Amino acid sequence: MNLFDVYPLWNIEPVKGQGCKIWDKDGIEYLDLYGGHAVISIGHSHPTYTRMVSEQVNNLGFYSNAVQNPLQKQLAKELGEICGYPEHALFLCNSGAEANENALKVASFHTGRKKVLALSKAFHGRTSGAVEATDNPKIQAQFNRNGNITFIPMNDIAAAAAELQTKEYAAIIIEGIQGVAGIFTPEASYLKQVRQLCDETGTVLIMDEIQSGYGRSGKFFAHQHAGVEADIVSMAKGIANGFPVGAIIVSPKIEPWHGMLGTTFGGNHLACAAALAVLKVIKEENLVENAAVMGRYFMEGLSKYTGEGKPFKELRGEGLMIGIEVNPGFEETRNRLLFEKKIFTGGAGKTIMRLLPPLCVGKAEADKFFAALDELLETK
Repeated sequence: MNLFDVYPLWNIEPVKGQGCKIWDKDGIEYLDLYGGHAVISIGHSHPTYTRMVSEQVNNLGFYSNAVQNPLQKQLAKELGEICGYPEHALFLCNSGAEANENALKVASFHTGRKKVLALSKAFHGRTSGAVEATDNPKIQAQFNRNGNITFIPMNDIAAAAAELQTKEYAAIIIEGIQGVAGIFTPEASYLKQVRQLCDETGTVLIMDEIQSGYGRSGKFFAHQHAGVEADIVSMAKGIANGFPVGAIIVSPKIEPWHGMLGTTFGGNHLACAAALAVLKVIKEENLVENAAVMGRYFMEGLSKYTGEGKPFKELRGEGLMIGIEVNPGFEETRNRLLFEKKIFTGGAGKTIMRLLPPLCVGKAEADKFFAALDELLETK
């Protein structure tokens, strides 16, 4: 049997990781400034993480959600405290797309409405409802296109008001920072005005923090830079450092009922142990604060390459979620970093390089990246 081939693959096979480094099967060392799509939050093979996951799997890896699981309650308490949403309720699932599916479902149940407002260039996942709210028709099958999603431009408050004032929308869903689109951040004033419109119209505000959450932006959630509170927050990627976990947290004004949501694997014992290990490391090592500090360090270091007549056109982002838009002629910089300098970065289209390193990244790793850029850009 062959694999169902959906991604073009680099001829690199990682077999080991430690902190911000990975090694391939040939023993070649790479600097990881991408974290596997922002998934590796606390670094590869962190000793606290490996210990807590190993201890749990030695005791009990899984049992059904029809029994008591104190780890879920512990995770809800600790997550609520660190993320600033202690009164919200936690629902655990398995992925970011699934988190957004459940967020949209809860909003529809709560309001009795079926329409959803989303932003241009949005990416919310590849499953049925999530992909319909994703602004990319190429990845929507015909049965995904139910006509219940309206797309409006980011930061256009007049467009948001015109739609929301009809009171037809169950929710508006907004990424804390648009990642796949190329690192675009909603303006603080826009989010505040959307929050007010949602209050006035009975619309649920969903903040998709799947890529931008869990400390990556220098706040626990990126929308907290704007000082707004969401009704539902979806998250995944960094929650469990590679173990597949997704989640939503839901405002206490939205009442659940038995059967509203459900999951077989979500919130299993091993998943909770992995998620608890991540929170422990984030707190003990001040990784949210480090993301803010190192984000500024990366931005300052990259500024010398950015501007008219330079390799990079623009820098965007917050914390350790950085987009580098390259000028024409430098599109191969990302590939050259990988194959010549052994540094992993991410991409968004042909002209944007994304930096999404583990939150434990330090100045030594950043300086190594800058030195590589110096050499590559001089030899372009």
